[in-house]
Amino acid sequence: MSGGSLDPQGPAANSMADLWWLMVALGVAVFVVFAVFLALALFRPRPAAATASATLAEPGREPPSHFSAWMIGSGVAVPLIIIATVFAATVHALKEVLPTAPPGALVIDVVGHQWWWEVHYPEQGVATANELHVPVGRDIALRLSSADVIHSFWVPELGGKLDMLPDKVNTLVLKADEPGEFVNRCAEFCGLQHTLMTMVVVAEPQDRFDAWVAARAQPAEATPADATARRGQDVFVGAGGCASCHTVRGTAAVGREGPELTHFASRPTIAAVPVDNTPENRADWVADPHTIKRGVSMPAARLSAGDLNAVLAYLESLR
Repeated sequence: MSGGSLDPQGPAANSMADLWWLMVALGVAVFVVFAVFLALALFRPRPAAATASATLAEPGREPPSHFSAWMIGSGVAVPLIIIATVFAATVHALKEVLPTAPPGALVIDVVGHQWWWEVHYPEQGVATANELHVPVGRDIALRLSSADVIHSFWVPELGGKLDMLPDKVNTLVLKADEPGEFVNRCAEFCGLQHTLMTMVVVAEPQDRFDAWVAARAQPAEATPADATARRGQDVFVGAGGCASCHTVRGTAAVGREGPELTHFASRPTIAAVPVDNTPENRADWVADPHTIKRGVSMPAARLSAGDLNAVLAYLESLR
């Protein structure tokens, strides 16, 4: 993982980081100048200070001309110069934040849910959840929306932050300059598990991205080869009730309420939280997801030990 907004990995993020450093430099310069003059004032010779104070306080007497010029210069001109500099730098930085998708951009639909991410690649016919893969060096047009409350999409290393609204689609254009793994965080308070609503973002070379898309475009096996996994599929689709919420392409599971699980076992994390997708964590999640993420819509599984192990074997087969 990279180091946040001060480790920019894309043109938009670079422009924002440059603007941030400029503002820091100006702030430090102003602080240093202020500190120097404050020190001069505190340690100036006392008799001179008394004379100057008496001169300024004498009724009917105007302050010296050099004093007026200093006040105008330091109190008006300098702030105007700083504000104009920051404004010009901001306008320049905004040129890297494209308001609309350029020609040839890869279009990806991202929908925010309480509290997970639904991801669709409409041109490739691929759907996934809580992971976003993008090719390096290509403009990415993220069409952002929400299924419930307001969420906000933000990958600090790639720049840009945009709200996801229930009644509108907002487009965020990003580009990754280098391969790497980043984290998308919901940046709008959206409920109990707002802080545990993250998504892995993988920027990779075009050939690796194409291979990932080709693999994810394949449906699941209609009938698993392993006997325990076949039993788990029957429980998943039938008595377990999982198919009422989840889709597994190529099977009878066509639910729309929860994440698609066609290639669930190949995802790096589960539950839109930084919990590794290991057999042990999957077992905890299926048995009672509220032990990992309290308040989620998914209920605890009411399955016998045998059925639960069979479902876990089936989930392990979904790669």
